[in-house]
Amino acid sequence: MEPHCEGKVITQSALLMRDALPESGGVLMGLDTGTKTIGIALCDADWRFATAGKTLQRGKFMADKAKLRALIEERSVKGLVIGLPLNMDGSESPRSQGARAIARNLEDLDLPILLWDERWTTQAAERAMIEQDFSRAKRAERIDSHAAALILQGAIDALAGSAF
Repeated sequence: MEPHCEGKVITQSALLMRDALPESGGVLMGLDTGTKTIGIALCDADWRFATAGKTLQRGKFMADKAKLRALIEERSVKGLVIGLPLNMDGSESPRSQGARAIARNLEDLDLPILLWDERWTTQAAERAMIEQDFSRAKRAERIDSHAAALILQGAIDALAGSAF
């Protein structure tokens, strides 16, 4: 059995992320980072359900980071899952590098960070919101947090062992 290595890590591996988290699990925060907004989602401590949360309007990074830090402390978050926007062929794009930069800039929060493939999450979130009869205005307001919930759900499914 591998030793438990709780602490800071930035990875694309659910296995490495799971090893970096407390053995008891804990609340995780999912982020869908765009140029104008940051969609936020949270999951339960047992990694069963991801729920859409707030959408932050992007401002200066240090102010955004302070808001995230406050939410992390309030909810006792144990790790972050950041959407990694890949091209359809799986290659990285300039937006991928932006997500990696955000992860590096959040590294001093001393939480493990999982970069998770976010292809199709925005489209899936929009489809789900249309099916739930959200108005166009409500969809625009909440799309990023719903996409963050889909990103986080995919990651917690993998962390819980059902999608490696």
